[in-house]
Amino acid sequence: MENNKATLETLNDLIQINNDRIAGYENAIGEIKDDAELKSVFTTKILESQQFKSTLVREIEVLGRDADNDTSISGKLHRSWLDIKATFSGHSDKSILEECEFGDNAMRKTYQSALNEEHLPAYIRDILNDQLSILQQSIDEIRALRDSVEHD
Repeated sequence: MENNKATLETLNDLIQINNDRIAGYENAIGEIKDDAELKSVFTTKILESQQFKSTLVREIEVLGRDADNDTSISGKLHRSWLDIKATFSGHSDKSILEECEFGDNAMRKTYQSALNEEHLPAYIRDILNDQLSILQQSIDEIRALRDSVEHD
């Protein structure tokens, strides 16, 4: 029962950081001036986190609980997306991409911390590893975009 409670807490933390990522990318879209391609990439990241979240919510429901489905600074896992989502105002595309990369790297660390939790069942560990793999591809894509944008 204690493992179940710890698993639920971990899954809820991951849902919250996905909510934070969604909000961060929504803010980033609002700050991008006239770059439809970049807005499309950010929209894809939002959809990606919505899918991650949906999968995590389903697993919580399988465990017989309701997900804590908000954005919050509470919880034991570090969530930097909340720290950066208000920092986009007045920034260049390059600096916005840098902030997005920073947030996604913090999210990757959160997933890695979750995977270090001994209480997680193997099937949940598999889900998180799959999501982490997709997240790493996103980080690589954002990094490549950042590197291709002219300096401020």
